[in-house]
Amino acid sequence: MKKLIVVICLLTMSGLEIFAQGRYFSREGKVQFFSKAPMEDIEAINRKATAVLDTETGKMEFSVLMKAFEFEKALMMEHFNENYVESNKFPKAIFKGAISEASSVSWGKDGSYPVTVKGTMELHGVTKEIQAPGTIVIKDGKLNGKSEFNLNIKEYKIDIPSVVKDKVAEVVKITVDVNYEPLKK
Repeated sequence: MKKLIVVICLLTMSGLEIFAQGRYFSREGKVQFFSKAPMEDIEAINRKATAVLDTETGKMEFSVLMKAFEFEKALMMEHFNENYVESNKFPKAIFKGAISEASSVSWGKDGSYPVTVKGTMELHGVTKEIQAPGTIVIKDGKLNGKSEFNLNIKEYKIDIPSVVKDKVAEVVKITVDVNYEPLKK
């Protein structure tokens, strides 16, 4: 009986170690953008963002395929990919950074934790430092990360032709919502 208990304990501990490294990921992160302009609002959503989060260090990375953004109108998607972000030339937007106050998040305890995310955003061949507010929500052992921030598209050398300047905003609102899963070894 003692041997059985020891074996069960070892199996339980080895199972815990699979997730003990504190790494989480998602292949279904949601990234939305919203452009409010005088003549037209434009909204798109991407449900295929890849994200990795290390809860021990607070480091995180996102990769978003630009062609995976879905628009209300096919013509908007075509203009977005061909004329603005040039998806064939610049297929991804990539964020690499960290949660500034990761040590203040009780990763094993349910709760909602306000955080600040700092890092670099690479978009349209331009890399810029960014900082954004966010929230880590932990519920029943599940981990969710959210953020909302503004992005000035001119800073990323995305040109808006004067003929459509009243239809596309220079500053767009970005919303991120990611449900993470433990990353297995």
